[in-house]
Amino acid sequence: MTIDHADRSLLALLTENARAPVAELSRKLGLSRTTVQSRLERLERRGVIAGYTTRLSEEHEKGLIKAHVLITAGPKGASKTEAELRKIAEVQALYSVSGHVDMIAVIAAPSIGELDRLIDHIGALDGVERTMSSIILSTRIQR
Repeated sequence: MTIDHADRSLLALLTENARAPVAELSRKLGLSRTTVQSRLERLERRGVIAGYTTRLSEEHEKGLIKAHVLITAGPKGASKTEAELRKIAEVQALYSVSGHVDMIAVIAAPSIGELDRLIDHIGALDGVERTMSSIILSTRIQR
């Protein structure tokens, strides 16, 4: 599916605020409400827009300590490990990667103690052979 400039602009506005009313979007884009609504429906129908989500405030995020956990799973253990990681609410993202590790989990906890317990919990999951963690000190670029 080709996406034109107006669609890209619409997607950019939705990335900033997925709850923006169609009237506001149409005003910012210089398009009619009907046109914006039609574009939204088309983007959803074609799967470009897969859903809408909540973005937490910077203030809330500042209170969390985040880490990347590099995970090496045992042979044939990746799918079981993934299923277990899905059950942990503090896992914000899970990536399958190439290289010397199998997955990278992005986790967040309100304290170092809780982060430590969470990393230990992940390391003890069935199928996890080893983990290596790096605490995120700051975010330099986020788009």
